[in-house]
Amino acid sequence: MRIHVGCEMTYDFVQDTPVVTMLNVHASRFSDLERPDNVLTVPAVPLEGYRDTFGNWCNRLVAPAGRFTLRTDTVVRDHGNWDMTDTVARQEEVRSLPVETLLYLLGSRYCETDRLSQTAWDLFGAMAPGWARVQAICNYVHDRITFGYEHSRPTRTALEAFEERRGVCRDYAHLAIAFCRCLNIPARYCTGYVSDIGLPLPHAPGDFAAWMEVFLGGRWHTFDPRNNSPRIGRILIAYGRDAADVPLTLTFGPNTLVGFRVTTEEAAPLTA
Repeated sequence: MRIHVGCEMTYDFVQDTPVVTMLNVHASRFSDLERPDNVLTVPAVPLEGYRDTFGNWCNRLVAPAGRFTLRTDTVVRDHGNWDMTDTVARQEEVRSLPVETLLYLLGSRYCETDRLSQTAWDLFGAMAPGWARVQAICNYVHDRITFGYEHSRPTRTALEAFEERRGVCRDYAHLAIAFCRCLNIPARYCTGYVSDIGLPLPHAPGDFAAWMEVFLGGRWHTFDPRNNSPRIGRILIAYGRDAADVPLTLTFGPNTLVGFRVTTEEAAPLTA
């Protein structure tokens, strides 16, 4: 299967402004790209690429004052299968976890494990550890939070999402991640493209999505508390502790986002 992905974001800047972007498909999918998903800008400016602490690919630039557009576009080859499940995946004891996963047991900017620990154990502590426990967390978060773009707030934490019972996909992910970490399950925040391929019409307008990966049975597994069902064509851009680590754009000055478009759709097969 071929999946066309890309985005276009247009800003008005009041002055020359440094920007860091995190818009490229993750390195784990580089071999699936039919063409490079280079970040293009209008007007054209120099870009400097680098890898962040988590290995995500970033670009830094200086946007000039006035109207400025960022754009990416590529086609990703995908197996076309639904998200994988492994219902027998076990939860590992903390003492047996790989060192590199321990970071994802800690509290972070949007995931206040210290304030949600007792709640997590009250809700899920009696359950058998493993896949079923994580799925129960996703079921609970999916049912507790009401989705709506009008509920979006960039400062909302996992605890606030729990208390307010509303939010967007990042809020679902933050609350589920916090619960997992409280129960000694490494969990990390993911951002990227999620398609509606294989789902009935009508499809919602394109947008970036947030989900989580959880370490069970010796590897990372995908869970999506917002949709709470498998998807075809989930394409990772970046992962970190929470949304603070993986902003799609980080701007160091005042600006207004005046245009936003995201594409995630099945592309026609190549012809001989």
